[in-house]
Amino acid sequence: MDADSTLLARVACGDEHALRRLYERHAADMLRLLRRLTSDTGTAEEILQEAWLAVWRSAGGYRGEASVRAWLLGITRRRAHDRLRRAALTTVDVDEAPEPADVRADVEGQVLATLGHEAIMAAVRRLPTRSREVVVLAFVDGLPYRDIAEVLGVPVGTVKSRMAHARARLVRSLRNEGTEGT
Repeated sequence: MDADSTLLARVACGDEHALRRLYERHAADMLRLLRRLTSDTGTAEEILQEAWLAVWRSAGGYRGEASVRAWLLGITRRRAHDRLRRAALTTVDVDEAPEPADVRADVEGQVLATLGHEAIMAAVRRLPTRSREVVVLAFVDGLPYRDIAEVLGVPVGTVKSRMAHARARLVRSLRNEGTEGT
């Protein structure tokens, strides 16, 4: 059992200190996810509190199939979608999301490195919501496919499929944009 799993098990037994430790470790990631889903800071903070209340109540339901971080982000995402379904949906512009931390030295990375940030972000914005969600969770949040599957509540194969479709669309979009500019 890793440290987060141990803390979550303690939360399931009513340990408030363990909940506080998990909050310190993961609240920033959860809030970043919420800010992508809603542009209203107050709403994001309210949903964050609702998510932590849900964590407190459902900690005993954690099965360990994904990381605690992915489980927490999944709860956060579900709380946000529940809340936002009841209100008019507002989103944060993808341009506000931080760039991926590292650019790998593969062909894909080299192509992306030569393109302008604006062109890439515009292509990401044009992706369908489901594809864009997978791309952001993978490249901005750095989640592995298994954790993305937990956050989105879909099988890992669906995540892989959405990522493959997103990559293909991005390549086509960026290639078309590159040929238009010449």
